[in-house]
Amino acid sequence: MNKIGVLIGVIVIAIIAGIATSLSSSSETVNLDMSRTHGTVSTSMGSPILGDPNAPVTIVEFGDYQCHQCYNWFHNTKPAIHRDYIETGKVNLVFVDLAFLGKDSSKAAQASYCAEDQEMYWEYHDILYTSQEPQIDGGWANVERLKAFAFNLGLDMDLFDSCLDSGKYSKRVQYNIQQAKEHGVRGTPGFIIVSSEGQEQLGGAQPFSVFKQILDTMV
Repeated sequence: MNKIGVLIGVIVIAIIAGIATSLSSSSETVNLDMSRTHGTVSTSMGSPILGDPNAPVTIVEFGDYQCHQCYNWFHNTKPAIHRDYIETGKVNLVFVDLAFLGKDSSKAAQASYCAEDQEMYWEYHDILYTSQEPQIDGGWANVERLKAFAFNLGLDMDLFDSCLDSGKYSKRVQYNIQQAKEHGVRGTPGFIIVSSEGQEQLGGAQPFSVFKQILDTMV
């Protein structure tokens, strides 16, 4: 029986290791805390935390870099949230990919994690939403442009190109898409706002006033 128990233990460890390896193809990954959750959402494969990791409230944002309403929320609502809640330590934010609108959506999401390898995730995230063009799959987020954005940020292009061309983070993006589906997020942007008291879900590019009403009851 002892030998059987040991054998089962070895098999379980091997399975867990295989899952971790399939989601992160190399030890270069900066942010792969497989235990990280916010409320019921596994954010382990999402972005680095924006703001104070110990903030009492977390906004989990589900988005696609080709999403026009995500663009609107990024430019019209997020700055006020950042100013009044994130910079003051009341709230932090995690971005989780729901990359489904076009063929370039997944590559753009993967590129953000290649930038994270060089500690430039949020800078790359911001340049994608700053550079978004109206047409989905219109070429603004193709591989050539994704590499140009990295070059403009001064990233090591050998490392970035190797990361993006290899599809290193394709499974990471798929994991995030699955998290969105499991939580009933069907469109972008979508949000789950989490505190110690529970969580609340929002859909669409809601104005700052809607977020303020919810956040002020949580912080």
